[in-house]
Amino acid sequence: MAQEFSYEIVEEIAVLSENPKGWRKELNLVSWNGRPPKFDLRDWAPNHEKMGKGVTLSNEEFEALQKALTEMK
Repeated sequence: MAQEFSYEIVEEIAVLSENPKGWRKELNLVSWNGRPPKFDLRDWAPNHEKMGKGVTLSNEEFEALQKALTEMK
């Protein structure tokens, strides 16, 4: 049986794409189960009522990703 969880989108940072059905790939700050917010990249249905699989990053992981992307130039 699936365990219940809660989430709150604390800050919407960016929409990276949107498909014809309205699902959007978004980068947000999300608090999961009342914990401190983390950077979260995933697909969301319109109005955030459903979500797809995604990746959640701590501040340190996000900073490492930013650095790696900057160094790619």
